[in-house]
Amino acid sequence: MLFNSYIFIFLFLPLCLAGFYLLQKKQATLAKVWLTCFSLWFYGYFNQYYLLIMICSIIGNYLIHCLIVRAWGEDGNEKKKKKTEDNGLENRKEKDKSNNRSNIRSRNIMITGVIINLLVLFYFKYFDFFIENVNTIFGSSFPLKHILLPLGISFFTFQQISFLVDTYRGELSQISLINYALFVSFFPQLIAGPIVVHEEMLPQFARIGNDRRSREEKAELFTKGIYVFVLGLAKKVLIADTFGRAVDLAYGNVTGINGLESLITVVFYSLQLYFDFSGYCDMAKGIAGMFGMKIANNFNSPYKAVNIVDFWKRWHITLSRFFTKNIYIPLGGNRKGEIRMYINYMIVFFLSGLWHGAGWNFILWGMMHGILYVITKWILNNRKTSVIGKKRNIGKTISGILTFCYVSIAWVYFRASSVEQANTLLMNIVTKPWALPGSGFTDAFNLGEFWYILKILKIAALPYADYYLMILFSVVVLWMTFFGKNIDELAAKFRPTILNSIITAVIFIWCVVSLSGVSTFLYFNF
Repeated sequence: MLFNSYIFIFLFLPLCLAGFYLLQKKQATLAKVWLTCFSLWFYGYFNQYYLLIMICSIIGNYLIHCLIVRAWGEDGNEKKKKKTEDNGLENRKEKDKSNNRSNIRSRNIMITGVIINLLVLFYFKYFDFFIENVNTIFGSSFPLKHILLPLGISFFTFQQISFLVDTYRGELSQISLINYALFVSFFPQLIAGPIVVHEEMLPQFARIGNDRRSREEKAELFTKGIYVFVLGLAKKVLIADTFGRAVDLAYGNVTGINGLESLITVVFYSLQLYFDFSGYCDMAKGIAGMFGMKIANNFNSPYKAVNIVDFWKRWHITLSRFFTKNIYIPLGGNRKGEIRMYINYMIVFFLSGLWHGAGWNFILWGMMHGILYVITKWILNNRKTSVIGKKRNIGKTISGILTFCYVSIAWVYFRASSVEQANTLLMNIVTKPWALPGSGFTDAFNLGEFWYILKILKIAALPYADYYLMILFSVVVLWMTFFGKNIDELAAKFRPTILNSIITAVIFIWCVVSLSGVSTFLYFNF
């Protein structure tokens, strides 16, 4: 089921909200069960086979969580037991041995659980890629299975791995199955993130049925949730999908487009991906707000970044948080010297590329980011002087432009079906002649509602009129991206006034009218 579909907006979401609030007044557990069942329906709507995998994953990981807790002691967390006085050296030694055994058992269970999760992820996402490369390298002929990739498996697998590791670290004791199932399956962030952690969600689940916030606070969170959801819907339906039509056309005929078409395709995809993915996350935050909850922010105007380090503080924030906590820091972080730190960064970006997809193009994309990240970190760590005043602002502007260009070039490998296709598109820019984009590009932007206005104003009869909407649309979106406020900034100032209500309603109706061309979110593939 898609956020940008009639069945979700007019049936699933209203029914889920109504049942949740009615049950919440009577029995908190029933409200959680209701929300969990709807979340499983949401996931199973795509494919019942997906739902079976999801349920098995939840049950399996919950059992591993319980085993880790038991290994630490009956109270669920041996690490947090209060220290008591021991009378005698032998008692202290026995206690230390017992704790060490518990630590080893819990660690082994945790490692086993992580390996099982990674093997499941490998089978569904990377097995064909592995066999294909084995066949290429060794000249063998192992058959490919063409395994169906469950939607969002990378997201809920990483989320559960993080949960098991946090259990081992003693950050939480045993929780109920319903709380765990809701934590994993909570539908707003289930398919494409953000990757939430237990300390963000479990306290909010505990508050269900016992919410002591004032009626005004709840109403503000609900209305703000609607506002954020509608703006996120607009980012997806009105902006990302419009750019997507031109991008799909170009990538479907890479060898047949000219130099200028190739260049604008690079820029268009950067905008499409950002508005598509951030639009999903905004809708997820908005839906969570309607249920009286908050989920982590995943974007903070990433294309305003002044360098690649700044970019990764703003883009897919929860993924960076996961890799930092569970990969970078355990590898030693910056505690084992500068060279080791840079190696750790490269490992993280290699795994980030591999996480996004089974293909050399994704690995190359990760390495491109990793190399520039290491170089930038080295420059920032060794810079002794700083430029101040106007020169500093100019430098930031230039650095920001170069960062956007580099990220956009890297996105080509992210979007392309192969490294060869990406190379072809980029080479088109410098080897193919430049000419005005063809009708396929302009038709993507000639939306009926705007084209009708141009006809009324008699602008459609002017020379090059086919290009006006594409240019105007692109300029407005670029201005919004680099200079406008993001949705979090707009939501912080949102108040449920009559004017805001009218604006939200108009945008919502516009989006609903445009839903005839429903499309999936790009990050559903990861």
